[in-house]
This record gives sequence, structure tokens and C-alpha cells, in this order.
Amino acid sequence: MKTILPPYLKPGDTIGLIAAAGYMPDEKFAKCIEVLKARGYRVLMGRTPGHRFHYFSGNDKLRQADLQKMLDNEKVKAILSVRGGYGSIRIVDGLDFKKFVKQPKWLIGFSDITVFLNHIYTKYNIGSLHAPMAAAFDEGEGINEYVQSLLDALEGKKAHYHADTHPFDHKGKCSGTLVGGNLMLLVNLIGTPSMPDMKNKILFIEDTGEYIYSIDRMMYHLKRSGNLRKLRGMVVGRFSDMKDTDNPFGQSVEEVIRDIMKEYDYPVCFNFPVGHQTENYALKVGAAYTLEVGKAGTVLSEK
Repeated sequence: MKTILPPYLKPGDTIGLIAAAGYMPDEKFAKCIEVLKARGYRVLMGRTPGHRFHYFSGNDKLRQADLQKMLDNEKVKAILSVRGGYGSIRIVDGLDFKKFVKQPKWLIGFSDITVFLNHIYTKYNIGSLHAPMAAAFDEGEGINEYVQSLLDALEGKKAHYHADTHPFDHKGKCSGTLVGGNLMLLVNLIGTPSMPDMKNKILFIEDTGEYIYSIDRMMYHLKRSGNLRKLRGMVVGRFSDMKDTDNPFGQSVEEVIRDIMKEYDYPVCFNFPVGHQTENYALKVGAAYTLEVGKAGTVLSEK
């Protein structure tokens, strides 16, 4: 069944800003609001951005209610998370998607927001955007090519991304539905109603701040659960700020993933610009893509 993609945005449409997980101070998303308004959008602030409850942007009840209000608001055409962090998995099962299913809108974010993106695709066959969040607008550039990729995606421009070749790439070409996000969150979704069926999918993964042995364990979890053998292709994104133990693991993250992926004959690209750094292209979870990994590099194109 073809994935339902929400309507694309036009000037005058409203984008809701929420913080469904971790806390972010007001000054960190001021530039984002400025850029969106300059682009011609209205911005509706939720109660959670700038609000703080210990680690979170509000207790579970407040964060759930804030997101629910945006999901139900007919005037809101897209919901942008100001940051990730942790907390989405605590509230996802309490959300009511009845109105959202009748009037789909773009849900945008990455990192911890991986939970929501894969949940709405798996449960309701509705696409979403794994893309830069508010902090990306505030890195001294306003609109770089990665923030631009988010705006282009929201406005209906189909993605066509290039990445440099990598020594560990598996050459080949495939087409399939794109799913994925943060590796830690994906592994935590296994066995839950939010985990997509990986059959005929192109899976993209990224992570930050993890120990190398933890990445090894997570990849083996994906393998042992049968998820890797079902794929048509894999996009290995950036793994930033990785940590090692006092007794070194002995491999880089890329080497860990290379060794686990050796037995699969589908295309795999490494070091694709998606993840917890400036280089973070917008990707539509649930949309159809073609992945071509060749001698000259990688091309990931929306169909």
C-alpha cells in the first residue's frame, strides 16, 4: 500500500512548534521562528518549548497534551520539534491519532523523535520528516543546504542527494520504502507496535554519544531479530561523538557495521550526511526512494 504523504505547505500555512522530549531554552529556537516567518509561514507556539521539568520540557502529561493539541488543530499543517533528547517513548501510547489520520500533517524531527516518525508510519501508513530541528536554524547560517532540504521537502520538492564514496560501500542499486532514524531508538522499538516491518525497505541509521560496543550490540540485535535480512538497502549515516572503553573495543563504528553487513548482498552506503551534526539532510520516512551506490559515490533519490 502506498504511503499517505501529508499535503505540502504553502505561504500562510501554520507550523506548530513543540518540545515533546528534552528541555530547550527560548533563545535556542528564536532563529527558527524568525526564518519560518520570513519564509511566509505562521508559527504557533506550544506550551512546552522553553518550559522545563527536570530533564524534560514538561512532565509527561503536559508534553502529551501539547502534542495532542497540535495533532488535533486543523489549522496546523506541520509540527516541528525544537529538539530531541529523551521522552517520546513515554507518551507515544497515550496519543490519540483519530483526527490526525483524517487530516494528516507533517511531523518533523530526528533523534528521539524517531519514535513518532516510525509509529505513525507503522500504525497509520502516514509519512513524516526525519529532518533538522530548531537548533539547526541557529548555527550562524540561518538557512544552510540542510535546513533548505527541510523547507524544500515541506514544499513538495523531491529529494535528490549525493554522498561521497566510502571504502566500505556495497555497490548496487535498489528501490524501496525508506524507514529508520536513530539506531538506539529503532532497536528499542523492536517488539513494539511502533517498529516497521523491514521487508522491502531501505533502512537509514545514525547515532551519537554511544560506546562503540553498544553500537555493536545494537547491530547484532537488528541482525538476530531478522530485520537486516529483509532489507533492500541500507544507508549508514553519521555516528558522531562515539566513545570507547578504557580497554579499547578495537574497531571503529564503521568497521563494526561493515563486518555485520558483509553477508548481505544489497547496496549499503557509509557516511551519508544524516545525523547529529550540521550535515543532516531531510528524509521522508515512509516515502519511496531509489538508492544507487557506485564507484563515483551514492545517490539517494525520492521517487
